[in-house]
Amino acid sequence: MGDVAKDLTSGTVGGAAQLIVGHPFDTIKVKLQSQPVPLPGQPPKYAGAMDAVKQTLAAEGPRGLYKGMGAPLATVAAFNALLFTVRGQMESFLRSESGVPLTVNQQVIAGAGAGVAVSFLACPTELIKCRLQAQSALAVDAGSAGVAVKYGGPMDVAKQVLRSEGGARGLFKGLVPTLAREVPGNAAMFGVYEALKQYMAGGTDTSKLGRGSLIVAGGLAGASFWSSVYPTDVVKSVLQVDDYKNPKYKGSMHAFRSILASEGVKGLYKGFGPAMARSIPANAACFLAYEVTRSSLG
Repeated sequence: MGDVAKDLTSGTVGGAAQLIVGHPFDTIKVKLQSQPVPLPGQPPKYAGAMDAVKQTLAAEGPRGLYKGMGAPLATVAAFNALLFTVRGQMESFLRSESGVPLTVNQQVIAGAGAGVAVSFLACPTELIKCRLQAQSALAVDAGSAGVAVKYGGPMDVAKQVLRSEGGARGLFKGLVPTLAREVPGNAAMFGVYEALKQYMAGGTDTSKLGRGSLIVAGGLAGASFWSSVYPTDVVKSVLQVDDYKNPKYKGSMHAFRSILASEGVKGLYKGFGPAMARSIPANAACFLAYEVTRSSLG
């Protein structure tokens, strides 16, 4: 099996592990990000992450925490296979000679290149996921009328967007902040992952590291992704769930300025707690699954 096939297979397994572990956290993150700004004197729909969990379970049951998983589940193989394969090809391009480990700086460059590639797959996938996750948070008078259901599932979101939001272009709404998240985020994540592995291994040869070390490195690498780019993820989410016919935001910078003006810096970090709580176990699972699968393939 060639290196590309190995990266494709390992990335697929890693992505599946990441999704299963992390999706409930991601649902709460998106609900907190996309809830409407409360009127003066009125409390927000969700008081915090735990309140969002309680309301979701009360209104939708445990399945509500996995709402929107169909879209990323359908594309998780392609997304993570693409991420790790492009990163692998970037490593081959940057490597001075066969078998020589890359430096941390070279891993940063490889991660950034992989981030560019996956942005074009992540954008439509995340738009579908965010619409499904946020629809109950954006429901009008949800307390008395129940959860308003606009979309019946991932394919229904895609059909409605293609039909009434400008065709295929509508699925790429939020591409700019997606790029602004994926490029620096993956650069930081792969750079931190390699730096931690080399630190724990005491040198550039990290092949003898145990699974515990890989879990620690993967978890902290995932945390570095979100801590470095979180405000851009908030901007992406609010743009992707914004009403097409009566948009609240004119673009990424307008959304950024509007959130900052109405909610302050705190508004750019809505849902940060669930994102960080998700990133550590989810990315630990992803990197461990990737490394174990890659090693087993030779």
